[in-house]
Amino acid sequence: MRSLRILQGFVLVCILLVPILIFLFLKGFGSNNYDIPIFFEKGVDNPFRECPIADTTQHFIPEFSFANQEGETVGRSDMEGKITVVNFFFTSCPGICPKMSGEMERVNDMFRDYDQVQIMSISIDPTYDTPAILKEYAEKHHAEAGKWNFLTGGVQETYDLAKCGFIIPSVDGLGVPDDFVHSDKFVLTDELGRIRGYYSGTSREDVDLLMLETKVLLHASEDK
Repeated sequence: MRSLRILQGFVLVCILLVPILIFLFLKGFGSNNYDIPIFFEKGVDNPFRECPIADTTQHFIPEFSFANQEGETVGRSDMEGKITVVNFFFTSCPGICPKMSGEMERVNDMFRDYDQVQIMSISIDPTYDTPAILKEYAEKHHAEAGKWNFLTGGVQETYDLAKCGFIIPSVDGLGVPDDFVHSDKFVLTDELGRIRGYYSGTSREDVDLLMLETKVLLHASEDK
């Protein structure tokens, strides 16, 4: 009889502990432990000495100033306080650009109502890609200036920004579409201008990850 009472008491304690254990589990599960890496915290390797990067401190996107599809000036200052998704492309691209722009449409649709998230698509063929050409392309992809800016600037400034600012390869095709070389990467930057991720713009799975990590950064900045 005594052993039965002990067993009953043990069962009762277990029953009483279950809600507490569930609460602790849910509390731990619900906390945000998803860390987004910060790239180039100790500077950027510059083996070919192409870039004016001399220090070993946190790398930030440098100053730039381009024209968007409406002919308005858009630059580094417009990234301040915002999460920005950036890619490099050109409108006459015969290869990966249509796929990349289609995937970027998905990003635009996902964050259309989030003022803190914006997109910049920067042309690596600025000689051909005038604001008028970019406006045509933007309309084709349902892009609204100010939310998804298609940008064009000086040739040297553009390639310096790609290689030394966003740390992705680019080669000027000198007007020949098949000779241009650019990365397929979408680059995620935070409100301070730090790079937080690279994702293949031709991979649906990678773009899904980009959208997830953009949401994580968005909620993290809202909690500050």
